[in-house]
Amino acid sequence: MKGIILAGGTGTRLYPITKIISKHLIPVYDKPMIYYPLSILMLAGIREILIISNEQDILLYKNLLGDGSQIGLSFSYAIQKLPKGIPDAFIIGENFIGEDKVALILGDNIFYGQHFSDIFSESFKEQLHAEIFGVFVNDPTPFGVVEVDINGNILSIEEKPINPKSHYVIPGLYFYDNQVIEIAKNLKPSNRNEIEITDLNKEYLKKGLLHINLMGRGMAWFDSGTYDSLLEASQFIAAIQRRQGLFIACIEEIAYNLGYINHEQLFKLSKNLEKTDYGKFLLTLSNNSNICGREY
Repeated sequence: MKGIILAGGTGTRLYPITKIISKHLIPVYDKPMIYYPLSILMLAGIREILIISNEQDILLYKNLLGDGSQIGLSFSYAIQKLPKGIPDAFIIGENFIGEDKVALILGDNIFYGQHFSDIFSESFKEQLHAEIFGVFVNDPTPFGVVEVDINGNILSIEEKPINPKSHYVIPGLYFYDNQVIEIAKNLKPSNRNEIEITDLNKEYLKKGLLHINLMGRGMAWFDSGTYDSLLEASQFIAAIQRRQGLFIACIEEIAYNLGYINHEQLFKLSKNLEKTDYGKFLLTLSNNSNICGREY
């Protein structure tokens, strides 16, 4: 399975700072926002990842992440010239995806919870055609809302409804089989002149191929696209890390625990960051293999 991080858009909700930098490079507490969705794809066991951004910012991502080999991954990059909607990522990434399945995560989505990778493993074993996730929120009106029956079957999907039929919303994490490329190509633009992820999911639903995984209360999710949500996410990350002394979305640690890099490589990476708490944690980890703060 291939992975895509969609880090495009104009980030108007975070003006004026996003007039000069991509919102996905803004720090969430102590690391760039993009580290969080990247860590999720890593926890899913995905090692080939395409990062999509606009022409202005793509070089910044290349400078930050390189080709991925330093953490045992392979990064590719592509430009989205105009914000044409989330499904446009599958059209842009057609050659990258090839004949594989694909996972897409939005660059401003942050997840945290125990045994997260177990959720992905179960999905892979079931060989599902399309899987979305459901998160319970107090106010679902700003999001895509999914209605399910008592057996977990999807009844309806609505985009930002005035009168939502449930409190479950669909976060920016999606798993699809290879037909997603052709489905995306045949979507008609909405009133916003964009192709919509809700419409793509409805196509899978019509075919009876869409599955939902409802996340429990132990799962935290942040859509960090506003200043308030960005602050909430930063405070959450800070609280967990200070209390436990462990780091969330530490991509070097994840690579080490998954066997993508060895002890010597981890030590070298930590030396480059040794003046930060992040780097000190990596240095401690490289010197003490008994540390295990797995969030998966």
